[in-house]
Amino acid sequence: MAALAPLATLASTGFGVYAQQQQAAQSRAQQRAQVEIQQQAEAARQEQLQLQQQAEARLRGERLARTLASTRARLAAGGLSADDGSAAAVQAGLRADAAAGQRDSDELFRARLASGRASLLNPDGSLTTVSSLLRALPSFGNSVRSLLD
Repeated sequence: MAALAPLATLASTGFGVYAQQQQAAQSRAQQRAQVEIQQQAEAARQEQLQLQQQAEARLRGERLARTLASTRARLAAGGLSADDGSAAAVQAGLRADAAAGQRDSDELFRARLASGRASLLNPDGSLTTVSSLLRALPSFGNSVRSLLD
């Protein structure tokens, strides 16, 4: 009967290691599912940001076109050529302001995209199996030692 105790301990340890591996596999599957959901949410967020950026750029372009048309009309009504001298400088200034606004918006857009990006250093659960095996090794070693004694 005394010889069966180490075998029972060894079998119990084996079942414990098997159960830990199964639990680790379930945990990895859940983590993969969570990562996939997070990736889908991040893709949707990035698409929303891109659509917002495109809408803002379109709105800025339309506003610039209306402002330039209005400025050209006022200058023409005043008897000035819209393509010469100070009129051209005014239009160039409006275009430069619009381009600066677009650059600022683009930088903000890149910052928003980068803020949601997951770090490559985030743990993805790949060490779960290794850590469970390391936790199981002492009991397995004790079982083997008791068999050898």
